[in-house]
Amino acid sequence: MTKTDFTETTQESPRPLDIAAGRRAFIRNIGFGAAGAAVLGAMGTMGGVSTASAQAATITDADIFNFALNLEYLEAEFYLRASVGQGLATAEVTGTGSLGAVSGGRQVSFASQTIANYANEIARDERLHVNTLRRALGSNAVARPAIDLSLAFTFAARAAGLAGPNDTFDAFANETNFLLAAFIFEDVGVTAYHGAAALISDKANLAGAAGILAVEAYHAGIIRTVLYERGLFSQAQAISNARDSLDGAGDLDQGIGDATTSNLVPLDEAGVAFQRTPSQVLNIVYLNPNGTPTGFFPNGLNGNVR
Repeated sequence: MTKTDFTETTQESPRPLDIAAGRRAFIRNIGFGAAGAAVLGAMGTMGGVSTASAQAATITDADIFNFALNLEYLEAEFYLRASVGQGLATAEVTGTGSLGAVSGGRQVSFASQTIANYANEIARDERLHVNTLRRALGSNAVARPAIDLSLAFTFAARAAGLAGPNDTFDAFANETNFLLAAFIFEDVGVTAYHGAAALISDKANLAGAAGILAVEAYHAGIIRTVLYERGLFSQAQAISNARDSLDGAGDLDQGIGDATTSNLVPLDEAGVAFQRTPSQVLNIVYLNPNGTPTGFFPNGLNGNVR
């Protein structure tokens, strides 16, 4: 088995979210039907009113933010390990549900101090997101689920065609691999928060989520820009295509462009960034289109939206 190397051969904490004020049930978007079905163990229809949509009306703002917390755990553990060689502290990962271990991940030997600085900054931001959500959720915060930062990247690289069927992909081997691995996450985080925005009941919660969404968008812009500057057009497009194959029949995802035209901001014809439903996000982080826990969360997420 060979290891794939994609190097160039080819603040203040955000304002706490007011979860206590937003406990009431919500469903404002019928696109949440399939995710609600996944929560309750029955599959609904995406984009249409279904029994699952009605059942999903029991989901609260706290459930949505616990869903976000699972994703923030993943990002924080990835960036912290890459930048400083260790992840979140024990006090930052406890909560309801099963506490899982993190497999894989280590400090990257960055060739560029600029990229190292970016990694450090994003790691600090993601840690703040974890702790802001945990503080807002209080005793309702979910524990960190089991996270795979080893095999999952290999499976993702193979699916994108960036690694052969018998090759491994080490996201921490060098800064280019790190950047490509980060690209897998960043656009997903932005589209996840955007997709959840219409589902949030309380305005204070929506304002807090919008603040985190803005930070995630800045992160995505950093990663997309650096990939573009390094001419990693085909690799980024391959990752984009792989994500698109998991989130439904539509062609939502976008690469970074080519040597003649950049596409650093993925948006629609109205100039609006696209969004994903929770079930679409789950398909990507589970690395399969069936919503079955595998990939980066081998035992699934903690909480009601999973």
